[in-house]
Amino acid sequence: MFVRTVLAMSLSCMLAGTAFAAAPAEQPLKPQVVSSAVADPIDPLATTASSAEITQQEQQDLNQASKTLDDLQKAENALADSGSASSASAAQSATPTTTSASEATPPAAAVKASWTLDGINNATWYENIGKGQFPVYARAHVMLSNSYASPGAIDGSSGKNTLKAISTFQQINGLKPTGELDKATWDALIAKQGSRPAFVEYTITAADAKGPFAKSIPRDYALQAKMPGLYYTSLVEMLAEKFHMDEGFLKQLNPKSGFKVGDRIVVANVSNKLPEDIHLIVAHKGAKQLYLFNSRNQMIGSFPASIGSTSTPSPTGTYKITGVARNPHYSYSPSNFIQGNNTKPLSLPPGPNGPVGNIWIGLSKKSFGIHGTPSPSMISKSYSHGCIRLTNWDANNLGSKVKSGVTVKFLE
Repeated sequence: MFVRTVLAMSLSCMLAGTAFAAAPAEQPLKPQVVSSAVADPIDPLATTASSAEITQQEQQDLNQASKTLDDLQKAENALADSGSASSASAAQSATPTTTSASEATPPAAAVKASWTLDGINNATWYENIGKGQFPVYARAHVMLSNSYASPGAIDGSSGKNTLKAISTFQQINGLKPTGELDKATWDALIAKQGSRPAFVEYTITAADAKGPFAKSIPRDYALQAKMPGLYYTSLVEMLAEKFHMDEGFLKQLNPKSGFKVGDRIVVANVSNKLPEDIHLIVAHKGAKQLYLFNSRNQMIGSFPASIGSTSTPSPTGTYKITGVARNPHYSYSPSNFIQGNNTKPLSLPPGPNGPVGNIWIGLSKKSFGIHGTPSPSMISKSYSHGCIRLTNWDANNLGSKVKSGVTVKFLE
């Protein structure tokens, strides 16, 4: 359940006396190449600028965004069936098993659908879908993703990330935001998706299998620092991220595949390119969600996010996007937080399994930013070390569209 708060009031309080970090007019970002010779490769993206008073237009934009989010939270249906997955489905998502997805059975009232390619693509909405892992949710996940309402890692299951994605889609498309997959929402998703299938067959190529791959990624940062790169650990992990899928779910859909070159596998047909006009980003700590607004104060997208923790909280207030680095080295500093027994600074090599994934979007507060993660299926189900953590694909999607000077507001 979302944390209910009167966002408009809290935003007004938080804005009182708040100063913005000065930033140039919005310009397309030029990805910065970070050299391993830089002592702290992240800090150059977190510029310290002089303060400037908030403008009247910025105040109006933030107030309007606050009103939209307040309405979204108040309209949440706490009893929506998609609000939480059954324990069995949660276990499947968290710990991949050898059980085939074809063994999951929808309720008796459900329109029959199988876990075959045609079965998922032809899955249709029905009353009282319920909690669990069903083809109708798998198809919905892809359609939500392609409509800029990211459900995180696609796994065909109900859950809070599904509820939040549905709520965003409803808000964007003028439907009552409940988080429930009702008939009107399903029809709108189908209309947006058109004739494009939600899942397709994909042939694994030699380029996919080329790697490089790591045998494993140790938890200790000191050991990670000694590695040539924090690469994917398997072809399956790489393919799962390529198609925005939970790794266990990819295996479930393809129980007979050895995931070798030439194998034809069933994958999500994703292509969620964001709109160009990203004017405001709101990081909602309570909802564990990142919301995007355009210059007309309209919500245009959202991502599930892990935002800070009790021991390493995210900042409060308003900041600006200052830069982006792809495949950055990661500079560990024990002054920010202690990992294991590491009491000295470390420089970790780039890679999708690095602490910040394969992209860093810097904020105008030193050492804070928006970034990827080595554990996409845990997004919004875990905490970060103060930054805004997204799946690698959502972070890369945002990084390709966001512009310098865009406002980022943290809400409790």
